Amino acid sequence: MLIQTDPFRDLDTLFSRFSGRQSNSAGTGGIMPMDAFRRGTDVWVHIDLPGVKADSLDISVERNMLTIAAERSWQRQEGDQPYFAERYRGNFRRQVQLGDGLDLQSLEADLHDGVLT
Repeated sequence: MLIQTDPFRDLDTLFSRFSGRQSNSAGTGGIMPMDAFRRGTDVWVHIDLPGVKADSLDISVERNMLTIAAERSWQRQEGDQPYFAERYRGNFRRQVQLGDGLDLQSLEADLHDGVLT
């Protein structure tokens, strides 16, 4: 069983809008869209992380809390004149409470085509 935990998501979104911090076109800020499902005896989680490099990804489990943190940046070059800058840049963080029955020693992670599995 998985339990989504992000009590400050709405506050972060509101802060992003008023602080001028970049957010995506849907206005959701640093939200990582996620699918979670059971396949047989395994639990699968797919998280969209387009444009995130593997070396900026941090995955940890502590006290049955799975935490995924990542960063996406755009290094503008001298003379760049953006027409649109709607894609979220900055830090992403997502936490999921893992059930007590999961084997934490068998966790695996793979980042492929912008999807963390």
